Parts: sequence; C-alpha cells; structure tokens
Amino acid sequence: MYLDQARQTYIIEARELLESMEEALLSLEAPGDPQEAINAMFRAVHTIKGSAGLFGLDGIVQFAHTVESALDQVRRHPVRPDPEWVGILLECHDHLAQLIAGLQAGLPETAEGRLDGERILARLAPQEAGLAKTERAVPCQDPPGRDCWHLSIRFCPDVLRNGMEPLSFVRYLGTLGEVVHLASILNHLPEGDAFNPEDCRLGLEIDLDTRADRRTLEDVFEFVREGSQIRLIPPHAKIEEYLQLIRELPEEPSFLGEILVAGGCLTERELEAALEIQHQESRTVPGRRLGAIVIQENAVPPPVVAAALEKQKIGREHQNQDLKVVKVSAEKLDRLVDLVGELVIAGAAAHVQAGASANGRLLEASVTVNKLVEEIRDIALGLRMVQIGDCFSRFRRIVRDVSKELGKAIDLEIHGADTELDKSIVEKLSDPLMHIVRNAVDHGIEPAELRRARGKPASGTLTLQAAHESGSIVIEVSDDGGGLDKAAILAKAIERGMVKEDARPTDQEIINLIFEPGFSTAATVSNLSGRGVGMDVVRRNLDELRGVIEVETEPGFGTTFRLRLPLTLAIIDGFRVEVAGAAYVVPLDLVIECLDLAPFLESEANHLVNLRGEVLPFLRLREAFGMAGAPPSRERVVVVQCGDIRAGIVVDRLLGEFQTVIKPLGGLFRNLRGVGGSTILGSGEVALILDVPQLVQLAGAGRSRCLTAPL
Repeated sequence: MYLDQARQTYIIEARELLESMEEALLSLEAPGDPQEAINAMFRAVHTIKGSAGLFGLDGIVQFAHTVESALDQVRRHPVRPDPEWVGILLECHDHLAQLIAGLQAGLPETAEGRLDGERILARLAPQEAGLAKTERAVPCQDPPGRDCWHLSIRFCPDVLRNGMEPLSFVRYLGTLGEVVHLASILNHLPEGDAFNPEDCRLGLEIDLDTRADRRTLEDVFEFVREGSQIRLIPPHAKIEEYLQLIRELPEEPSFLGEILVAGGCLTERELEAALEIQHQESRTVPGRRLGAIVIQENAVPPPVVAAALEKQKIGREHQNQDLKVVKVSAEKLDRLVDLVGELVIAGAAAHVQAGASANGRLLEASVTVNKLVEEIRDIALGLRMVQIGDCFSRFRRIVRDVSKELGKAIDLEIHGADTELDKSIVEKLSDPLMHIVRNAVDHGIEPAELRRARGKPASGTLTLQAAHESGSIVIEVSDDGGGLDKAAILAKAIERGMVKEDARPTDQEIINLIFEPGFSTAATVSNLSGRGVGMDVVRRNLDELRGVIEVETEPGFGTTFRLRLPLTLAIIDGFRVEVAGAAYVVPLDLVIECLDLAPFLESEANHLVNLRGEVLPFLRLREAFGMAGAPPSRERVVVVQCGDIRAGIVVDRLLGEFQTVIKPLGGLFRNLRGVGGSTILGSGEVALILDVPQLVQLAGAGRSRCLTAPL
C-alpha cells in the first residue's frame, strides 16, 4: 500500500515537473536570457528520471536520460535553441507525459509507444550533435582587459623521472586557449651537493585566456597531480558566472562543498583535497571551516563562497517549510467544504432557536460558535483557492501550435497569474477560455502581410489577464487583431433568419449574436473553427458558473472578451432581503449601500434614482419576478455594482447579512433568469440567490418586466 501511495506521489510530482518544463520550453521563444529556462528544464527531466529509477520504471529512465543529455548540451551551448530544437523538445515533453499517463492508468508501455519514443530521440540526436559541433567551433575571443584564468603550478620533483615534460603541459594548454603570460619560478633550486639534475624544481605562473571550464583545466594535470601543487584561480568574469550558476541551483538542503561543485566553482578532486586539509587540521586543533580553506587556498573567490553559504541557508529554510506542507486529495477538500456548508446551515438554525428562547447565555454562545464557523469557512475555502496562472500557462502551447499551423507570428502575454479563485471554477473555465483563445488566433489576429499593410507589427499579441474586482474575478482575453466585423455578423444573421432584414439592432445586440448556437461567419469549416459551436459553449459554461461575458471590439484594433465570475461556488457572505414575504440573498461583495427609495426617486416611469447627483437605473424585484400584491409604502433600494456599472434593486425589507451556502438549482429551474442558486435559511426555509450581473444588465436596459417566471 505504501509503495502505491509513493507511486501516486511520484505521478503527481512528475506532472507538475512536466508543466514547469513545458512553460520553460515555451519561454525560450520569447526575448530574454534563456539560461534560467534551460536549467529549469534540465532539473525537471533529471528529477523525473531519478525518481523513476526508484520504482524500476526503465522506459521512463532511458528516455529521460537521453533527453537529459541533450539538455545538458543545450546548457553548455552559447546560442539560444532554434524553433526546430524547441519543437523536438516539446515532443519529448509530450512523450514523457504519455508515459506518466500510462503509469497512472496501470498500462504497460507498448511496442508502438517505444517506437514513437525512438523516433523522437532519432530526431533529437542530430540536433544534439549539431550543437556540440557548433560549441567546439566557437572561436575564443579575448575579453576586454584580458581577464584570464591564472594557473599556479609547482611540479613534483619526480616529474622528470616519470617521463613527463613540463613544457608539454604548456603546449597542451595552448590548444585550449591562448597563453597570455608565462613566468618560470626557479627560486627553489638547492645549492651545492643538494642539487640533483634529475629533480624537477620548476614552477610556472600562467595566464590563460580560455573558454574551458575548471574540470577541463584540472584534467590537463591528471598525470602529475600527485605530489604537485596546482592552483586554478578563475578570471573575474568567471566569478559572475559562478554566482549565476549558484543562484540557479535548486533550493534544497546541501553541504557547502556540494553547492560549490554543482556550481562549477570546485571540482570533486579539489573538494576532496580541501576536506582532507580540514580533517588533518582537526586532529590537533579546531580546524578551519571549508569556506575559509578554499578561499585561503585561492581556489574560490570570497563572493562565490558567500553566495554558496546563502544558497545553503535558503535550502535549509525551504526544508523546514516543506516539512509543514501536506498534500491532500481534491475529493477530501470538496468533502470538507460540503461539511462546512452544512455546519453553517446548522449554526444558523441554532442561532434562530437561541434567539427565540430568550436565553442570554445561549444566544451569546451561539454568536461565538457562528464566529468560529465563519473562520473555519474562510480557511476551508482558502484551501480550495488556486492561482489561475496554472490555467493560463496551458495556453502557451496552444497558441504556439495553432499559430504555427496557421503561419502566424503571435506573442502571448500573461498578467495577474497569481490571482486566486476556487479550483472548481478553474476546472470549468478551461473549456470556454480555450474556445476564445483559438478564435482569437484563428479569426482575430490577421496574417503578417495584412498586418503590415495596416501599419501594424507583423507579430500579433494575445493577452490573458486576471484580477479581483468587487468580490468577483475578471478575466480578459484581448487581441490586437482586426476586431469583429459587425456588418458580416449582421449579414449572416439575416441570411439565417435570426434577424429580420428591416431590423436595426444595436451594436451590442449584433455582437451578442456570436453566442447563438450554430452561428459562425467562417467561410469554410476547418479543424479549428467554422462549425458555430465554440462561443455557444462559452456562454453556456459561464451561465453554469453564474458568470457573465462582455465583449468590446474596435475595427482594426482588436477585441476584448471580459469574463466576470464569482470567486467561489460554495459559500459566500450574503445580504438578505425580502419581497412579497419571500426571502432573497444578494452577494454582499456586490452591495454598495442601502437606502429608502422615495427620497431618491428621480423618475418612476424611467426607473431612475438620483444618488447624490449620480443617476442610476433601478429594477423592482416584485415586477421582475411577476409577484402579486401591492408594494409596501416604504420601499428600499439595494445599490449594487457589477464592474463599472451601478444599479438599484428595489425590495420590500432589508434583513441584514447572512452566511450563504450556495445550493445549485434543479434542472427544472436551469433557465430561470435573474437567479443564480438557492440557500437554506436558519428557519429551514429556502431563499433564492440573486444573479446580480444579469439584473444589472436588465436594469440598465430599462426592462423591469423581462423576468416572468412565477415564484
């Protein structure tokens, strides 16, 4: 059982690593330094391979090992990988994802799957070889000021006896770069009878301008290392490179020596020598710390040691934080939120009974319990909150693939990726966003030739943006394309009989036609669009999420789809009102203020109130829902705001704040407009939750009698 749990943990972590790998891959095609993204990909594949080995997943290990080797070649290559490279690496990512999916489903790797992997790796091999060849062919360019490696060498006296020629090492160093300066050190020659011509007493001080790394330079002296003193002091320019490599290392617990080796600042042999010095010193007196030894031996510059110590500290802090993180399945979280919802309802019922009992202590205890329940509610809902950036990141691959298929150059920009909302909304949001993004790429952004003719950059821009606003989350999908062709939309609607020929619809009514089932202006049907089902799906899914969609378009400059959604579909703070004896709930985050209608009434006929100089439309809930009976002599107005639009909702009574557990409406009431759900009051009665965005739209249109469903 424990092995199965560990394997499931590996699958979850592998999926997360693959997501980060894909995001890093797609970022390679954007401007900026690619090194961080390349290192992130390498770490992801390396971790997937290493963990797969623990479970004996040879297929994943072998494939990932080859990809890891290719990525290591990319890491050492000085040029940004080209689109073909990125495309092949994306195929490697997809194949790894398929292997992980097969593992999760309990399916063995098929012969066809292995063949697909071999085909991908066959395409990867020549690319990797090309990078290696290019890397070797890069000429050495002298940096400004001849910032060179300094090699301080004191040969062992037995070098000549062992058949080694000291000058041969100098000649070989010349093949790795340019020997800028060479000085011979002969001040250790003994005098008189102590002089032995067979002893090597030569020392060399060399300045070498080279691109070789520390390990390569150390290997030059492999056969004379025993008994010799060899110090490799990096150039100043190398220090910044070491610092960058250390900063890019994973933030995990490590020893100082491990960090210095991983960052290329020390070789394993140099680390062993420094540890041996530390061990020898500790036998008699407290030995020096490793950092002091490598600094004093001129092996590592002090700033590099300081950076490694800071990375070590961060790794330990992250270890302590990781120990406090527990992964919980989504089903358990959903169950917890459901139980908290029932607890809220039960607490409200207990509070009603406590109030009716006239028992002061019982009422006080009930208030305390309700406050604690409210805190538990907030914590439980917070556990289900996720950042929308994970959802947005999936579209990088989609935009890349679709734009290449269409022959368009499109840049995707993401803003507000850290905006949080309920995971249940994120799951249902991917499909409508997918349709909007694909339509923007296919229909919205013009081909490069047309963009140039219109004075635009050849590359189009698609923007995904998210932000919190008035208790809701607002998601915008914007493009800088040609905008919606309202004339073409209207012509197609007339052709299909959706609009009469003599009709004069407003611009907004024309735009709303794109959400009608089966509506499309595409001349031909393709695998991307043309069937008229995309935008209909968008509106239907948003209705289920109690959201609204707004469209802004400007011919020649682009289109923006604005989705306004609640933060959660579970529990909200509500404001309870009453109309004709029935209770309703308004989401509290949308409520601005409450006031009497009579003093602010501007025009009864046009349904307008004058709120301190601002004229707002209002909607009578009694009229909108077709309720019988006369209104009370003193009506109240609840001023609400949805986006930039304010409006008033006229009710009979104000009943105050109320913790609201949202219950979905049954299929019979699915098409009921103006209502977004229901809840259970403390008295056991059912109250409807108002769909404020829809009511605000109706109030703004001056249509108070549009909702005729009897209650």
